[in-house]
Amino acid sequence: MLKKFFHQFASPKSYFRIATKIQNPFLLIFVLLYVFALAWGLLFTPEDYIQGNSYRIIFMHVPASFVSQILFLIMAFCSVIFLVWRLKLSIYVAKSIAPIGAAVTFFALFSGSIWGIPTWGTWWQWDARITSTLILLIMYLGLISLHSSFNNYEKADRFFAIIVLAGVINIPIIKKSVDWWSTLHQSASITLTDAPSIDPLMLAPLFLSIFSFFGLIMGIVILSSRYEILLREQSKSWVKSL
Repeated sequence: MLKKFFHQFASPKSYFRIATKIQNPFLLIFVLLYVFALAWGLLFTPEDYIQGNSYRIIFMHVPASFVSQILFLIMAFCSVIFLVWRLKLSIYVAKSIAPIGAAVTFFALFSGSIWGIPTWGTWWQWDARITSTLILLIMYLGLISLHSSFNNYEKADRFFAIIVLAGVINIPIIKKSVDWWSTLHQSASITLTDAPSIDPLMLAPLFLSIFSFFGLIMGIVILSSRYEILLREQSKSWVKSL
């Protein structure tokens, strides 16, 4: 009974119907929240006593870096569900995340490069954090290319899920790179075990920017996954009736 309920809830048709209802208000709420967070961080927080105003890019760079990794973890979670329970919706969502993850990761690298020019005196350095994040971008792009190279969706989905699970090892490497190797990046200013080392006046808009950017990206994932469902389920009668 539970398995039947779970499969019914996770059907592409049910998901599409729910996603259609929540997509626009979801996106609107988080777009407004993110704009508010950016305005708060860029215009109303004090200067950093070391970096001056250049630090303000954290309100764009840190959310992008965080979300780029979270998206890959979500892909890995969806891949496990697909490989274990063969739920088509999970691989649809995972595949729809890949191009969004690539874009977010590129933005994380790009904004970090802008930050690096005044902070380190260079826009690029082959340090552990930057290199492992670049690998993450390559993995996203590779997954997109891998899936599109197959004519058979079943094989493409299976290989996609397996490669995602193999690549997830890079996420803890990105996270711990500043602790395991000597890098230009400072250690984490926010941890679960210690009090944050950031001024509360900067911390509050930073938390809001991370939260709202994550919500915004998840709204885009909902939009992208709806398109993926229409593409993959186009032969079904319920799609033809739309």
